[in-house]
Amino acid sequence: MLINSLKLIDFRNYEDLDIRFDSGTNILFGDNAQGKTNILEAIYMCATTKSHKGSKDSDIISFGKEEAHIRTLIEKDNAETKIDMHLRKNKTKGIAIDGLKIKKAAELLGLINVVFFSPEDLSIIKNGPAERRRFIDMELCQLDNFYLYNLNHYNKIINQRNHLLKDMYYNPELKDTLKIWDSQLISYGRKIIERRTEFIEDLNDIICSIHMGISGGKEKIYIKYEPNSTIDRLEDNISSSYDKDIKLKQTTVGPHRDDISFIVTDSDNKEIDIRKYGSQGQQRTAALSLKLSEIELVKKMIKDTPILLLDDVLSELDSNRQNYLLDNIGDIQTIITCTGLDEFVGHRLKINKVYKVIKGTMEEQ
Repeated sequence: MLINSLKLIDFRNYEDLDIRFDSGTNILFGDNAQGKTNILEAIYMCATTKSHKGSKDSDIISFGKEEAHIRTLIEKDNAETKIDMHLRKNKTKGIAIDGLKIKKAAELLGLINVVFFSPEDLSIIKNGPAERRRFIDMELCQLDNFYLYNLNHYNKIINQRNHLLKDMYYNPELKDTLKIWDSQLISYGRKIIERRTEFIEDLNDIICSIHMGISGGKEKIYIKYEPNSTIDRLEDNISSSYDKDIKLKQTTVGPHRDDISFIVTDSDNKEIDIRKYGSQGQQRTAALSLKLSEIELVKKMIKDTPILLLDDVLSELDSNRQNYLLDNIGDIQTIITCTGLDEFVGHRLKINKVYKVIKGTMEEQ
C-alpha cells in the first residue's frame, strides 16, 4: 500500500500544493509552524475521514475561503485509486473514489491504512481513558467495517439516551421510554466489547517481544482490557444504573466507559500498572511498543503494509528509542516530519526523498 501523490487546495496554509512521495522514507523538514503536520493531517483524513486533531472541517479550510480540496493517488494491489475530498464550511464533506461520489464518508475507511505517531501519543499511557478508547476505535474502524457500523450506531443511541435522561430529570414519567433504547444499546454494546476483546488479544500476541527488544530484555508487558461491563452483565448493569443515570443525566454503563491498562513485569517479577505507577521512561517505551505493535497487527490483518506517519516524534525520543523505531520501520512507506535532519545523521536509515517546508510551500532537496 502506497500513497503516490497528494494535492491540496486551500487546505490550512496551503493555497495550492502538489507533492509526490517515494515508496520508501520521505522527510519533511523545516521550522515550527510552517505546515509540516498539515501534510500528515491531509493523508490521515483520506484514510479516516477525520482530522487527527479532532478539528472541524470549517477550521481546516484556509482563512477567508469557503472550501478546500484534498486529492490523493494511492497504489494498492498494483492498481492506482484516486480519492477526492471536498471540504465545505457549512455543509458535510463530499468524497469521491475514482470520480464516483460515495454516499457515506464511512465507505472510505479501509481503502488506506495509516499508523499515525505523534508526540501526543507518547502520553497515551498516562492520559485519560478517552484517548486509549480512541486508539482502539480508530484502528478497528480502519480494519473492520462491522465494528465501524456497530460503533456508529452505539454512539447514536448513547446520544439519544443521554438526551432522554436530561428530559427525564424534569419529566420523570418518561422513564419507561428508556427501554426503547436499552435493547439496542445492549445489542451493539455486546458486539463492541467482543471485538475489542479480540483486538487486545491480537495486540498482546505482538507487543511483548517488541517491548522486550526496546527495554533490552528488562521488562515484559501485557495489555489488560478493562470493560466497564462484561457482555454477560451488560443488560443487568444498565437496568441497575437507572437511578444513577437519571441523577447524573448521562449513561454510566457501557463500552463508552471502557479502558485498557498496561502491566509491566520487571526483573523481580513485580507487576506494575504503569498508567499509575510507571516512570516516564516506562510509559514512553510502552507507547512506542504499542505503535510498533499496531503496525505489525495491520500487516497481519490486511496482508499488506500500512503507511507510517511520524509527526516530529523523533525529537521526543532518546537515542535508544529513536534507533529502535528507525531500525524497525522496515519496508513500510514512511513520511516523517522534523525540524532538522540531525536526527538522521549517522543512522543507516535510507532516506529516499527530502522536502523542505517553508510557509506552506515545498522545496525538494
